[in-house]
Amino acid sequence: MFQNFEQSASPEQGPERLLSLREVMAAAKVDAFLVPRADAHQGEYVAPRDDRLAWLTGFTGSAGWCVATADRAGVFIDGRYRVQVRSQVADVFEPVDWPEVSLGDWIAKALVEGVVGFDSWLLSVDQFRALDRKLETHELRAVPNLVDSIWQDQPAAPMGEVFAQPLDLAGERHEAKINRLAADLKAQACVVTLPDSIAWLLNIRGSDIPRNPVPHGFAILHKEGRVSLYMAAQKLEGLGDHFGALVNVQPVEALLPALKALDGAVQIDPASCPIAVADVLTDTIEAPDPCLLPKALKNFAELNGSRAAHLRDAAAMVRFLSWLDVQPLGTLTEIDVVEKLEAERRATNALRDISFETISGAGPNGAIVHYRVTKSTNRTVKEGELLLVDSGGQYVDGTTDITRTVAIGQVGGEEIRAFTLVLKGMIAISNLRYPAGMAGRDLDALARIALWQNGLDYGHGSGHGVGSYLSVHEGPQRLARTGTVPFEAGMILSNEPGFYKEGAFGIRIENLIVVEQAPALPGQTVPQMLRFETLTWVPIDTRLVDPDLLTQDERDWLNKYHSEVLRRIAPLVEGGAKDWLSEACRAI
Repeated sequence: MFQNFEQSASPEQGPERLLSLREVMAAAKVDAFLVPRADAHQGEYVAPRDDRLAWLTGFTGSAGWCVATADRAGVFIDGRYRVQVRSQVADVFEPVDWPEVSLGDWIAKALVEGVVGFDSWLLSVDQFRALDRKLETHELRAVPNLVDSIWQDQPAAPMGEVFAQPLDLAGERHEAKINRLAADLKAQACVVTLPDSIAWLLNIRGSDIPRNPVPHGFAILHKEGRVSLYMAAQKLEGLGDHFGALVNVQPVEALLPALKALDGAVQIDPASCPIAVADVLTDTIEAPDPCLLPKALKNFAELNGSRAAHLRDAAAMVRFLSWLDVQPLGTLTEIDVVEKLEAERRATNALRDISFETISGAGPNGAIVHYRVTKSTNRTVKEGELLLVDSGGQYVDGTTDITRTVAIGQVGGEEIRAFTLVLKGMIAISNLRYPAGMAGRDLDALARIALWQNGLDYGHGSGHGVGSYLSVHEGPQRLARTGTVPFEAGMILSNEPGFYKEGAFGIRIENLIVVEQAPALPGQTVPQMLRFETLTWVPIDTRLVDPDLLTQDERDWLNKYHSEVLRRIAPLVEGGAKDWLSEACRAI
């Protein structure tokens, strides 16, 4: 199993660890200390060594902060984690709704003045500036990481093997990427810290972060078309001559001296460049990481790989769902569900890893948006409940992410109504044609209208970018109120509206989609329009659909979708799974 069900942190650990942190804060003459869920590379995902927030507080979400003072400790969580955090942190920690309440505002109220300490590798330039604007009467001081000083059994830095991504899947040689991006640099050199950016640029993959095939390292992209790569040599032993003449490998410790030695301006992305890097540069030009947008615009090979991965994954999902449907009611647990689904993906003989910890939430656990089942939380899947399963696979040709919410026996009318409203939002995005230049913030409301009209909503974005055998969450595009980057052909996104009734049930329906050019319509006056191609082909549980709440167009979309699911997936399954698929795709 890739997934394990051990509890990685618990509320009981928090008070003693917070006390120890306060002791070293006092010794360091620091009045507040920042503990982000971040590492030196400033990506979304961290290795166990860098999961300081979970170690200190017990909170295991994928984003957040703790700010500790002598008498208060705030844990900052966004809308995805406001239920989860209450079960994971002790009373000594105060949950704070973030970003509605900023770190700076909270610190200013908790601490009138004093020294705010931080690890300069774990704070980006943008984050530092946001704090500095709010804390005019405070001193922001870089200090050695105080959590590391008390974490006695801290895991070692990851040293996963690095391997090449084949050209037939990458679709472009890394030498061509280097030259293409270098030509557009605004300075003589650019610092790249994000692991997935470096992996994409150099056509390599790794295993330093669980569920994400990326290596840890840093890179300097030079204007003349070469890369200095700062990465442990032992990770690269299996690469042979993959890099060629354009990539020069140096130890990680050589990064800061090399930056100091550069003449002229250096380009940095303030959203991902750590303060530790910016502080050694005397002349900087700010611009987005040059890999972000090109990485998001999948080429022909990457899109074909993703389509193949999704068909393979859909067949595994159908085998899983057909099995689930015939299990005696009340005999399965959430862990049983996770184990069976991973077994079906493994049976493809193509699975490299799961793309994130499978969410298997029955009944009230489904209302915890990013629920992770452990041996202590494992719950029986009971008759009359909804089961929410959000999962994905990492295949060498693509990354998948799918959520299906299914009925366990007969469920109530409230659940059916809510499911249908969520489905209407998912169909609205799937059916959409829109002018080029629109960003996620322009489209996100369409996924919510049916819910809004009934006084309902959900506390997460409607979709995120997805990588090509890279991170399951990928920017810069997002289908959300915070999405400001215009959609372009080749971008892969999730389409995942939801609804969550705390203590009762959760609903989410998720397909992956890719932006494509929309054919011109007769009389069209908009110069260029886009639409979405569906990548995910798995039945949606029509037992949870109230057809009377759907328009004719919506019913037509659902029936056409299921007809296409049957056409594509039936040849890939057999026996009981094929029979189940035929019934699950029956028109409504």
